[in-house]
Amino acid sequence: MRHPRILLVAATLALTTAVTPAAAVAALAPDDPLTIGPATLTGAVTDAVTGALSATLSASVTDDGSPTAALNLAAANRPWSVTGWHTDPRTGEVTVSVFGSADGVADWAADSGVTRIAVEHVATAPRPYWDLVGGQLIYSGAARCTLGFNAHAGDVRYVLSAGHCVAGGSTAWYGVGGYIGPGSGSSFPTNDYGLIRVASADAESTPLVDRYGAGGDVTITGSSSAVVGSSVCSSNPVSGWNCGTVTATNTTVCYQQGCVYQLIRTNMCSAPGGSGAPVVTNPGAGSTVRAIGMVAGGSGNCTTGGVTYAQPIQEVLAVYGLTLYTG
Repeated sequence: MRHPRILLVAATLALTTAVTPAAAVAALAPDDPLTIGPATLTGAVTDAVTGALSATLSASVTDDGSPTAALNLAAANRPWSVTGWHTDPRTGEVTVSVFGSADGVADWAADSGVTRIAVEHVATAPRPYWDLVGGQLIYSGAARCTLGFNAHAGDVRYVLSAGHCVAGGSTAWYGVGGYIGPGSGSSFPTNDYGLIRVASADAESTPLVDRYGAGGDVTITGSSSAVVGSSVCSSNPVSGWNCGTVTATNTTVCYQQGCVYQLIRTNMCSAPGGSGAPVVTNPGAGSTVRAIGMVAGGSGNCTTGGVTYAQPIQEVLAVYGLTLYTG
């Protein structure tokens, strides 16, 4: 049964973005063979969101008798122009930040028991930032893929993934934190790479790759060519972090859509949804890696083993004139 995982991810998506619980379900499992109906699933996600919000508020908002605590408890009733508040350590006075009109702010504070405030007008409203991390989910329409690497050409930022994925998506791509941007180009077959332009100011490009339960994120320091016999690893949201060995380079793989050339062949296991996943050098006990390629496809599974093919990353960087984000 896959629906418990979908409930968790959909609830997280609904909590951290502007989508409704129903939209979160539709986005993450449009064709999922569930044993419960979509209305029940959506209701369960709504309950999960409500419960998570209640737990968060109970854990983080306490009444210690201070003016700031009083406003915290009245946060749900604040005028929508209010973007935050804090106590000025120099004066002890509560400063309320406002984006736009201050109408109703003093009355709201007074109704909360806070009679002395300073209103601070801010030029922009704060917004949550989120990280673009290799190995994490990206999706567009029915296409579910994996973020490979982050790169840039000057000030223009891109996400790199598999070409057959980017070509199969719609005009808008999303990640675990929300909107990323539009597909910007792809090559498949013959090659298997694609670009998504990062249009969201909220999405932060990073040099990181998620190792899921295998350890903390690793940091990309540059790129290298694959060497037969070398140890490599890959990360995706379906099977997590897996490692293996490069068994061949300059490999040709043929699909119904056509053949893809000059791929890297490895004995890492593969899983549907892992297309575009980063393939990197094995960090061993360290925390840095070099980019080798992006998963293009494979055969077998992570139970009995298999073969995974990867598009070399250096070709992609050269074709588009890109530079990886490194740390």
